[in-house]
Amino acid sequence: MPTPADSHDDAVRSAGRPKVLYVMGAGRSGSTILGVALGNCDGVFFAGELDRWIARAGVPREGRERRRFWASVRTQVEQAPELAGGRATVLERSSALFDPRSWPARRRLRRRYRQISEQLYRAVAPAAEATMIVDSSHYPLRARELQALDGIDLYLLLLVRDPQAVVASLGRRDVPERRFGLLAANAYLWLTHALSLLVFRRQPSARRMLVRHEDFLADPEQTIREILRLCDCLAAPPDFGALQTGVPFHGNRLVHSHVVALGKHSAPATRSSPTTALLQRPWIAALSRLRPTLAAHPGPRPEGL
Repeated sequence: MPTPADSHDDAVRSAGRPKVLYVMGAGRSGSTILGVALGNCDGVFFAGELDRWIARAGVPREGRERRRFWASVRTQVEQAPELAGGRATVLERSSALFDPRSWPARRRLRRRYRQISEQLYRAVAPAAEATMIVDSSHYPLRARELQALDGIDLYLLLLVRDPQAVVASLGRRDVPERRFGLLAANAYLWLTHALSLLVFRRQPSARRMLVRHEDFLADPEQTIREILRLCDCLAAPPDFGALQTGVPFHGNRLVHSHVVALGKHSAPATRSSPTTALLQRPWIAALSRLRPTLAAHPGPRPEGL
């Protein structure tokens, strides 16, 4: 017998299918500024890190305009108390794969998680008057769940950054996010890259792309053009001197500003760690072989990228 959730899903599938560009990869790789830039293109909405939606019951933490927008979305998405309280993280966090206690919950919650995720995207598109949604949640396991959704057109962007810069950022003390030590940060990169590679290869080649953060900084306009082309989006690149941050559900400190500027520039130099260089060498080689990838821009590149 059909459930209310089944009826809801059948109804939304009769409407247009939104495009979802999922930005996957390690945290601190530049997904927020990339998402903001894309969100300034016509027909594209930067939704931020939508993995936080379920945990926060659809309520963002701050911003009057942001709360107003997501309240309108919330009316179109079913409540999911069985996923609340952080339960959905067993389907998103890479470390859950190594905890046998979480495996039964993964099986039990998967169907409902996918239903809510699809409903959310289908609700965001009309609310934002957009045909494409950018989700910067970055977890590869979330991307794997999204690959099973029938009601969206999924595009996958694997965003990578010089591992020296990522490890250094993960060790910073002046940010509210969790801090990682040197070995823990390298282990996190190993696991994230391994799962990202598997998920990336599962995605049809016409709907995936590897982008390096350093290439985006060197030539933002060309990077955005190629990403839009990947998604069959006819919009033009935005004015990088005045990027509106919009109303993403969650992001880093950048989204606290209303307007940000971005010009062509090289990534800042990062102090090199011999340990990181040694541990990440296999992944630098493996990621360099993934295709399709954004055409490299001229100029100096970080070591190994």
